[in-house]
Amino acid sequence: MRQIGDSTFIEEVENYQGVAVIDFWAAWCGPCKMLAPIFEELNNELGDKIKFAKVNVDENPTVTNKYRIASIPTILIFKNGTVAETLIGFRPKQELKTLLEKYV
Repeated sequence: MRQIGDSTFIEEVENYQGVAVIDFWAAWCGPCKMLAPIFEELNNELGDKIKFAKVNVDENPTVTNKYRIASIPTILIFKNGTVAETLIGFRPKQELKTLLEKYV
């Protein structure tokens, strides 16, 4: 899974033409650990149509503050560099997959 941060976020996400799904997480977050394998599975299933990446909130305060991430896990769905949807908290795989499929 691609890890991005403060130094690469603009290039990897904001300048990306297409759909990017970013998981804001932290190592100490229980729901984040539950979401991680689901996010990986979705990357394997949809990664040819959607860019998946993760941002560690503890290591990347600039981008975390820019997008006002206050609760984790938070998933931001970007379409052509703009936030199209914000999901806060754990979501089951099928719910996420159905939601993401409407963007491809």
